[in-house]
Amino acid sequence: MKAIFISFDQAHYEAVVDILTRTSCRGFTAFGDVTGRGSKTGDPHYGTHSWPALGSAILTFVEDDREQTLLTKLHELDKSKPMLGLRAFVWPITATV
Repeated sequence: MKAIFISFDQAHYEAVVDILTRTSCRGFTAFGDVTGRGSKTGDPHYGTHSWPALGSAILTFVEDDREQTLLTKLHELDKSKPMLGLRAFVWPITATV
């Protein structure tokens, strides 16, 4: 099992949820409005007058066999609108209760 943290421009929210649905990744936790800036490119997302954009984030836990399909579809979404920004980070899960 893997934990996947997805950080993205809020404009991607519906598309990210749709990707999770189409890849059979049912469970997730969404973090509404989040602020921050990317480490390499893109504008900050601070929700301020100067930087009005906001981000969103989703944490999902998926079976190993769904990880690559999900990451591929998220990467395709990011490539389709590179200035919005989308990143996904994966951690192995070693135990659940």
